[in-house]
Amino acid sequence: MNQKIDCFLQAVKNRRSRYALEQQSPIPDEELIRIAEQSIQYAPSAFNSQSTRILILLGGRHTTFWKLVLDELRSRVPADKFHITEEKIDSFAAAYGTVLFFEDWDAVTALQEQFPAYQENFPLWAYQANAMAEFILWTALEEAGLGASLQHYNPLVDEAVKKTFHLPESWKLIAQMPFGKPIAPAADKTFLPIQERVKILR
Repeated sequence: MNQKIDCFLQAVKNRRSRYALEQQSPIPDEELIRIAEQSIQYAPSAFNSQSTRILILLGGRHTTFWKLVLDELRSRVPADKFHITEEKIDSFAAAYGTVLFFEDWDAVTALQEQFPAYQENFPLWAYQANAMAEFILWTALEEAGLGASLQHYNPLVDEAVKKTFHLPESWKLIAQMPFGKPIAPAADKTFLPIQERVKILR
């Protein structure tokens, strides 16, 4: 048994979607930022494009984001069902902060122009790179004592986010990760038989 591998796999197992969060953090913001920076810096990307971008929203900026989401949903969700939506968004706003994940589409376009034979693949590879960055940061936050979940209110709020937070037009919003101190355990998770998902040929 390799202890380093076992520790890594245990961290992978520990990462779960946690929705019951409170506006506290067991680590200082400086440590949070260090974890986020290293997670993004060392995440793999096609052709080492490093196209993933993140925006960490804390305090009032975190609250502002979820108000943007709620305002956009208000005009789209039937009034008689809006209270359900509002409760859900309020639960995300009750967390400590939110990480917004983006891909810089200028970097994707530049690779398409530089390597036209692969141009159809670069958007897909960008999403894959973003997903790996999400997973690394999510797992690291869990190990630091912070719960998180992954949400997708894009492209609903894309333009409002760029305008409110003064972001480059080339940043394409991919996902949103509210995080905070967990106040309830994660829900039970079921698994398909692993033999149905992993095949081995010798």
